[in-house]
Amino acid sequence: MTKTASGYVTVGDLRMYFETHGDERADKAPLLLLHGGLFDIDQQFGPLLPGLSAGRRVVAVDLQGHGRTNDIDRPFSAAAFATDVLAVLDHLGIERADVFGFSIGGSVALELGIRHRERVNRLVVSSVSFRADGMRGSDNAEAVGAMTVDMIAGTPMEQAYLAKSPHPDLEHLQGLLDRLGASYAGGFPDWADDDIRGIAAPTLLTVGDADMVRLEHAVEFLRLRGGDVNGDFDGVPASQLAVFPGTSHFFGLARTDLVLDVVLPFLDGGTASGGGDANA
Repeated sequence: MTKTASGYVTVGDLRMYFETHGDERADKAPLLLLHGGLFDIDQQFGPLLPGLSAGRRVVAVDLQGHGRTNDIDRPFSAAAFATDVLAVLDHLGIERADVFGFSIGGSVALELGIRHRERVNRLVVSSVSFRADGMRGSDNAEAVGAMTVDMIAGTPMEQAYLAKSPHPDLEHLQGLLDRLGASYAGGFPDWADDDIRGIAAPTLLTVGDADMVRLEHAVEFLRLRGGDVNGDFDGVPASQLAVFPGTSHFFGLARTDLVLDVVLPFLDGGTASGGGDANA
């Protein structure tokens, strides 16, 4: 592992856990990692961290109620999570960073790219829709809303929660599941097309071909970011889309080599094939 430091930042009643990896003196922009719901730093990004932190500084956080960060009496929302994340960046003296978020973390990344655009250099959003109708029906919201601790008994998610949480008991774990279910009722609201068009940061979208996000929605997302063009004549846009084959939502970042082959060239200012941005 590449961890160089770890600690907590106090945001009101929240004690938000963070880790830094790699070289803080690197010339490349720092990279902020935001995990998905029920995951944490290790579960979501552990295998990716050595590759992501080679030659750059990486900051990873456990979001409210996840991993080593406590839960508080506050609904989950993209806006609240973005405020927490910015407090960590301020604590570390980072004014501007690349941001890589998955699922709920991807929604927080979008919040940062839209509402706090001066803090974001490049944006990687994985397995996330910018509107509710970008999901495959209502199955996911209903399934998450109905989750109980019995359904995840014995899973790595339960084991990680009980091993790391400041309140390692099944009652608090059920509270986490309940907050995740409630977040679908408005904690992560729809974005307007103009909000997506107006993002200043070059954006890489990733989605699994068997994801809970519809492929048609991912293409619509790309078009709003200036993509889906004939690159041989018009140039390759700064914003890109990667569809990972044989990949569901839960395993959206599981193919480490494939993810790194796509994400690292983008963060370095090029495409997966090594070309530079035509429309940065």
